[in-house]
Amino acid sequence: MVDLLLGLQWGDEGKGKIVDVLTKDFDIIARFQGGPNAGHTLEFDGIKHVLHTIPSGIFHENAINVVGNGVVIDPVIFKKELDNLSKFNIDIISKLLISRKAHLILPTHRLLDAASETAKGKAKIGSTLKGIGPTYMDKTGRNGLRVGDLEFDSWKTKYRALADKHEAMIDFYNVDIQYDLEELEAEFHEGIAKLKELTFIDSEEYIFKAQAEGKKILAEGAQGSLLDIDFGTYPYVTSSNTTAAGACTGLGVAPNKIGRVLGIFKAYTTRVGSGPFPTELFDEDGATMGRVGNEFGATTGRPRRCGWLDLVALRYAVQVNGVTELMMMKADVLSGFKTLKVCTAYKYKGDTISHLPYSLEGDAVTPVYTEMQGWAEDLTKMTTAATLPKALNDYIAFLEKELNVPIKIVSVGPDRLQTIHR
Repeated sequence: MVDLLLGLQWGDEGKGKIVDVLTKDFDIIARFQGGPNAGHTLEFDGIKHVLHTIPSGIFHENAINVVGNGVVIDPVIFKKELDNLSKFNIDIISKLLISRKAHLILPTHRLLDAASETAKGKAKIGSTLKGIGPTYMDKTGRNGLRVGDLEFDSWKTKYRALADKHEAMIDFYNVDIQYDLEELEAEFHEGIAKLKELTFIDSEEYIFKAQAEGKKILAEGAQGSLLDIDFGTYPYVTSSNTTAAGACTGLGVAPNKIGRVLGIFKAYTTRVGSGPFPTELFDEDGATMGRVGNEFGATTGRPRRCGWLDLVALRYAVQVNGVTELMMMKADVLSGFKTLKVCTAYKYKGDTISHLPYSLEGDAVTPVYTEMQGWAEDLTKMTTAATLPKALNDYIAFLEKELNVPIKIVSVGPDRLQTIHR
C-alpha cells in the first residue's frame, strides 16, 4: 500500500517537516506533482533546508527518493538544489531517482509565465513565475519535453521547436519582457548536464515492483488542496492535481493501493498570492500570526496573508481527499492569543452554509465564527501530549469533532524534534 501526505489548505502547511519526521518509517518517498513553485522547509541540527523539487526524505539514509511523472522539473533550479546538498555527503545517484515521464521546464516557459501574468494586469493570479503553468499547458497540449527525451539525440531538436513556439507566443502578448535567451539557455544546458548524471527510471514500474515487494511508500504532495486545478479556488490555483487523486496519476498508483491519507493543516490559515480568503485578518492579530509564524514564502519570499482557521474549507479538503489522519502545524504560533476564532460556517447569499460554494469571490461570503479560549504557555519546549495546555487540548478536541478525523500529530516548532505524537 502507498500512504499519501497532503496539504489541506493553500499550501505552506509544513509538509516538508512532517515527511522528514515520518521518513524513518518508509522505504520510498515519492513526489507526485507540482514543480519548484513549492518550497518544503526542513529544520534539524540547527540548520534550515529548503527543497523545491527533491523529496523531503533525502536526508535519511534508509529512504529512496523518487521524483514522479506528475512533477515538472526546472533543470536550473534542480542543479542548485543538488549543489546545496553536495556538502551533506548524500549518495545522490542511488538515493534520488527521476521518472522518465516527468516534464521539463524550459527557460522560455518561465518567460511565457511572466508575459502572461504581466498581460493580465490587475487580474493577475499571483503566479510564482517559475514556468509551471506553461509547462503543464505543453504537457496537456502533447508537445512537452520529458526527462526520457534526454536519452535520445533528438531532444535538442524538440527543445528548439518548443522554444521557438514560446518566443512567438511571448511576442503575441505584446508586453515589455526583457531577456537574454542565450544566457538563459547556457544555464539551462548546465542544468541538463547535471540532471543527466542522475538515474532515470520508469517510475510507475518501479513503484509497482516496490509494492509487490512489500516496500513502505509515502507519496508526498506539493502545494495544498485548495490550489488543486479542479477543486481549488479557481482560477487562483496551481496547474496540477494536488489532491489525493493526483497521487494516482502522478505516480501510476492504482486507487485500491492507497492506504492512509495523512492531511496536514496549520492551526490557523495562510495564503500566498492572489485569490479569495474569507478568514483573512487585516488587524494586529493577523500581523502577529505573520510575525511569530515567520510567514514568508519558502520559494518566493513573499509575505503570506494570515487569518483564523477556516473549518468550512478544511472540511471540504478532508472530504475530497478521504483524509484518515490529521496533523496540526504551528500550534505554537497561537500562544498568547486570549481568544481564538474558528470559522465553522459561511453566510452566503442570505443563507448559512457549511460547505464550500462554487465561488468565494468578492463579498459573497462572510465567515461565521466560534470563539474559543486561547492559551499563554510557550509550547516550543513541550514534548508530550500530556504537557499541552487545557485550552489547546480543547481546541484540538473541537476540531476533531467538527472534522470527524483524529489529529495524530501536533507540531510545536519548526525543528523535527518539536513534534508531539498523540
